[in-house]
Amino acid sequence: MRALLILSLLPALLWAADLKIDHVTVAGSSLKDLQANLSAAGIPPVYGGAHTNGATEMAVVSFPDGSYLELMAPQPAAGDRLIDQQPWAKFLRGNGGPCAWAAREKDLAAEVARLRAAGIAVSAPLRGGRQRPDGVRLEWETSDVGTQARGAFFPFLIRDLTERPLRAFPQAKLVNRDFRGVAKVVIAVRDLDAAIKRYRQAYGVPPPIKQVDPGFGAHLALLGGVPVVLAQPLTPGSWLNERLEQFGEAPCAFVLGANRPGRYRAASKTRWFGVEISWFDSDKLGWRLGFESPEW
Repeated sequence: MRALLILSLLPALLWAADLKIDHVTVAGSSLKDLQANLSAAGIPPVYGGAHTNGATEMAVVSFPDGSYLELMAPQPAAGDRLIDQQPWAKFLRGNGGPCAWAAREKDLAAEVARLRAAGIAVSAPLRGGRQRPDGVRLEWETSDVGTQARGAFFPFLIRDLTERPLRAFPQAKLVNRDFRGVAKVVIAVRDLDAAIKRYRQAYGVPPPIKQVDPGFGAHLALLGGVPVVLAQPLTPGSWLNERLEQFGEAPCAFVLGANRPGRYRAASKTRWFGVEISWFDSDKLGWRLGFESPEW
């Protein structure tokens, strides 16, 4: 079955091989709480610094493939006006957890042009940055894809203006080697087929593979050319539907690729598209994070 799955996805993998997860973002009202909860799960982050927007600060867990997990919360002195101006304000205030993801781009202008030619709205590049605790200043430029909040449905695009390892590895080294990287972004959607159509328009992926996961409470679609699983609620009263009502279409979970899965305790397990997914305790963590076996 695994061989057939790989063969069925091969054209898409070749087509969209350049779409790489740069980082994924988890938002909450307290960075200390986010750090403590993730550390309790066995994945301690390191403080990454305050953003130059004056509103948010972050901590990071970086992985061998260059991707990283960002924890983001308001700066202690940030006022309501600054927080309200942020694209993820409702996630910050509501402890929304997964809120966004970014795709790494070496040629941002070329990807912007390609997406626009495909009929996808893309914003003009905007400069941003933050200062690390050691005083190193980081700068980058980003473009938003689609019409929803930044990185909610489609990834936002990011290109570094300073050396990328300075951003991904705040202590000049990997934070965690037990996981190879962020493998999948799980996006909550209201209409699975409509969401699939939009991704096919943007990235040219073939028809997806679908399944139902009663434990996760969702109809799922695996998009072979991009590191995305789309999830539509099974029932109106499910946690996923309630999340959609509160936060809209956006990431609802992240899945890491495990190098040493036996070192971590799973609260529950399931199988997605023939691969075992282990889930941390979402009640203790405050959001949904899983890890897959090394074969996927």
